[in-house]
Amino acid sequence: MIRTFQYHITKADEGLTIEEFLKKEGYSKRLITKLRQTTTGLTVDSIHRYTTYPLTEAECLTVTLEDDTPSEHIPAVYHPLSIVYEDNDIMVINKPANMPIHPSINNYENTLANGVAYYFQEKGEPFIYRVINRLDRDTTGLLILAKHMLSAGILSQMVQERQIKREYLAITEGLLEEEGIIEAPIARKEGSMIEREVNNVTGDYAKTYYKRLDFKNNHSLALVTLETGRTHQIRVHMKHINHSLPGDFIYNPNYEYIKRQALHSYKLTFPHPITKERLTFTAPLPEDMAAILYK
Repeated sequence: MIRTFQYHITKADEGLTIEEFLKKEGYSKRLITKLRQTTTGLTVDSIHRYTTYPLTEAECLTVTLEDDTPSEHIPAVYHPLSIVYEDNDIMVINKPANMPIHPSINNYENTLANGVAYYFQEKGEPFIYRVINRLDRDTTGLLILAKHMLSAGILSQMVQERQIKREYLAITEGLLEEEGIIEAPIARKEGSMIEREVNNVTGDYAKTYYKRLDFKNNHSLALVTLETGRTHQIRVHMKHINHSLPGDFIYNPNYEYIKRQALHSYKLTFPHPITKERLTFTAPLPEDMAAILYK
């Protein structure tokens, strides 16, 4: 994929070098180095310039971004995709249950990466898989994919700076309090590569907010937000307060009501990495979760 970006230099940016200006716009050091190494990467008023060039008001800086080698190691396999939003820079996908994000030795073709590879193959476009926020195999809901290096770098920085607000819907066993905060450090459980636990000695700080939205059939529907992003954080924290998620094969293998953990990435709010427009996306409660409460 080749993407071209044009920046019209204002009085406020006059005197900045190209490198200083690009850093201000969110370009990573790695990406600036890549642009520096290509003769068509950086031009000012159609003339090739180095990153040390000082910019002047009314000049037009053009950045031509040619992406890395496509992700050829990911086989293209058809999986229906629920695409919530797509433009030249990002995609937002509503991921189903029983679908890992990345291929692995035991799950090489039934992944979101395979489905996205197939989607781009059918469009005749090069494909590089860059998923920004991750979900467990059986957690449903919204994911952001970056379509080129610039949007990927900016979105990754947003994750670090907590500019991407993620809201989850979870169903828990029993009656939750109306709202609450869980502060309990999380660590990998000794002897396991997957399972986590609350551990006040070796755990990393973790903080979860929840608000009960409904209560039916001895289950609570909760809106959950995270201040930290530890592995399995919602699942571990809810178990810690004795309100485990039903169907959780690691922390609560009770499959009477649902066959996977009752957790859904419901809402994403973040500024668009290129246009800076504030974006909000939602995905409705999946049928298998709704059936626990409203069957």
